[in-house]
Amino acid sequence: MKSRHKIWLGVGAFVAVGTAASGGVLAPLTAGALSGVRVPDASVADPAAPRLRADGLLLAQHAEHGKQDAGEGGESKGIANLPPELAFATRIALLRGHLLVGDELVKQQQWNAALPHFLHPTEELYGDLKDTLEQYKVPPFDGALKTLADVVKARKGNDYAKALKSVNDALALADAAMKERTGDWPGFVIEAAVETLKTATGEYKEAVVDGKIAKPVEYQDARGFIWQAERMIDSVAPELEKKNAPALAEVRAGLAELKKAFPSAMPPRVPVKDYPAVLVDVSRIELAAGKLM
Repeated sequence: MKSRHKIWLGVGAFVAVGTAASGGVLAPLTAGALSGVRVPDASVADPAAPRLRADGLLLAQHAEHGKQDAGEGGESKGIANLPPELAFATRIALLRGHLLVGDELVKQQQWNAALPHFLHPTEELYGDLKDTLEQYKVPPFDGALKTLADVVKARKGNDYAKALKSVNDALALADAAMKERTGDWPGFVIEAAVETLKTATGEYKEAVVDGKIAKPVEYQDARGFIWQAERMIDSVAPELEKKNAPALAEVRAGLAELKKAFPSAMPPRVPVKDYPAVLVDVSRIELAAGKLM
């Protein structure tokens, strides 16, 4: 099974050097610029949107996030156009990314901040996964997701580890089934990781409004997706090293640079990097990753 989705050049043949605030310019990403490639819109979300502080955010922002997802496709927007196997793998990765950042917040006793990340898997992803689970011989796990969200909502620390394990066990079955169906597992994993990073850029764009991180939930979504993508790449790193060690080094260097935009699970008020800079980081990672697929 090979999907080999067409490489997404997030900023085409060019990258933004610096930021708007510093008078950045556009410079060639590669020596042979690709013709006819358009630089995408790097604007941020509506500056007039309400700014929601992390300490008083959560349910209000979560409700707004849910309305946007219902109307626009949420995190699944664009994934539907991927080959089915890659779409399934990407949704599983996004689900894990939510759990990853949610777990980080739970460990910091930030229960309110964590809750949206245990609700999003059901609200945004499971609906598109459920009809595919049978193909991968994975039993439905919507009940396990609901139980986990309920535990977090009730701040039941004693029940949390067990509830999280039930979901992770289901996801492990999905991983095993995908691996069995895939010829080039390392290449497929890095391909899904790149799609996960691309989704993170969209979340980050939503998070930054008028030069501030106004939507902490979206910032955290992006952080979780990026950390999950890195875990995926690390899981197949020995095989990727054999394929192309310099390319893997480029990917890892790109991830290290990208992660600087996310210094902590609770976001800074002012972003470390603006959206165009994050887009550039992900585009550079993707170009290097293309040598490993």
